[in-house]
Amino acid sequence: MARRERKTTAGARTLLAILLCLPLSLLGQVDHPAGSAPPPQTSSPNPAPGSHPPTLDDTIEAVDDEAGQPARKLVNWNEFDLKFTTFRFGAGFLYDFAAFAQDAASKEQIEVHPTPKIRDDRLLFRGLFKTDRNISWSVGILYDVPTKKWLFRQTQVMIATPELWGDIVIGRTKEGVSLNKVMIGYAGWTNERATFSDAMLPILADGVKWLGYAPKKHLIWNLGAYGDRFSEGQTFSTYAHQVAGRVAWVPLMSEASEKVLHIGFNLRYGKPKDEMLQLRTRPEVFESPYFLDTGKFPATQTRISGIEAYYRPRSLLVGTEYFFENVKSPEKGNPSFNGGDAFISWLPTGEVRVYNTRGGYFDQISPLRPVFSGGPGAWELAGRFSYIDLNSGPVRGGKFWRITPVVNWHMSDNVRLEFVYGYGSLNRFNLVGKTQFFQTRVQLQF
Repeated sequence: MARRERKTTAGARTLLAILLCLPLSLLGQVDHPAGSAPPPQTSSPNPAPGSHPPTLDDTIEAVDDEAGQPARKLVNWNEFDLKFTTFRFGAGFLYDFAAFAQDAASKEQIEVHPTPKIRDDRLLFRGLFKTDRNISWSVGILYDVPTKKWLFRQTQVMIATPELWGDIVIGRTKEGVSLNKVMIGYAGWTNERATFSDAMLPILADGVKWLGYAPKKHLIWNLGAYGDRFSEGQTFSTYAHQVAGRVAWVPLMSEASEKVLHIGFNLRYGKPKDEMLQLRTRPEVFESPYFLDTGKFPATQTRISGIEAYYRPRSLLVGTEYFFENVKSPEKGNPSFNGGDAFISWLPTGEVRVYNTRGGYFDQISPLRPVFSGGPGAWELAGRFSYIDLNSGPVRGGKFWRITPVVNWHMSDNVRLEFVYGYGSLNRFNLVGKTQFFQTRVQLQF
């Protein structure tokens, strides 16, 4: 046991060393004076319909990382200027419907039925302290549909630390692995993240995270250390402690050409809670049971590594991610799992998906001509191929791939309708079953 602990600690120290040494090469490359925050990008807080907003965003604050904040304000009565902080509250709501068409083998594997369900229902609170140093805060409260409980989600304080080329986040936050996992959940080009993301990459953790940005080097990074002292019992808490980091190189980032090229590398070390691990995922349908499931098995350590690449020429966006998970489990032959996706998104109405230069992710679509201002809204045509393999030695969680064409109608910054078709193949229980998925979603937020 002691030897295993030493190996886990050594792996975590390696990751810490890599990312902590990275900024040392950046001395003299800071674009703003030490001790002062970088100048925020000047843009209208509530752009007029038809105006073309900037395609790069150089600002970052503590915010709920799943629901986010719309670019245009729907109302003003939810904002207050208090003595010591600003205060804003909002809400997010998702309602889904899913239907299925299964062949005989798929029904024998796992039978599913048409289901409407509330996907997400949360309250959001955020603000900016009135201090010399930029300190923002956020509180997210989610109604968890599976457990039927109100739970705290992203609840954090973000402190600007230009001396360290970025910001420090303290509290319940995203671990920071995978661009698609880091970006706001309500902003995705598909209604659900890919199977590999849900199975292999935990979304939240309690701890401390460092966000860094070196524009002259074209580098963005984040590094976090987390534990489960306050999150024990939460559905997202499956690790006793973990260290996670991401480094992105962005050699092309131009407002003039509206082009972005992002290449990122991810690494994560973790110790599963109670030294037991279980990887499972739904088939990118929240209303479905789990299609893939390894079951619980002994594991003292996991190492997750992955690569991500995204290219955005104006209204087109293409990207891919692929991840590998190696598990220390002598009882199961030290299994390894893998999965990834590739997608394309196009906005024929002319919008450009904004790239956040300090966080290294893409933001929500803001229609140039919202429906409620007499325009067509923003239409988005997207397609994704995803794959996951949870079979390794005696661990037989299954293999699954899915093709997913999507039509998104962003009626305004606050209303979005999604129309999704999917065709998937599950290899499990010595059967290969095919399923067609028919999904819709109503998304509301303010």
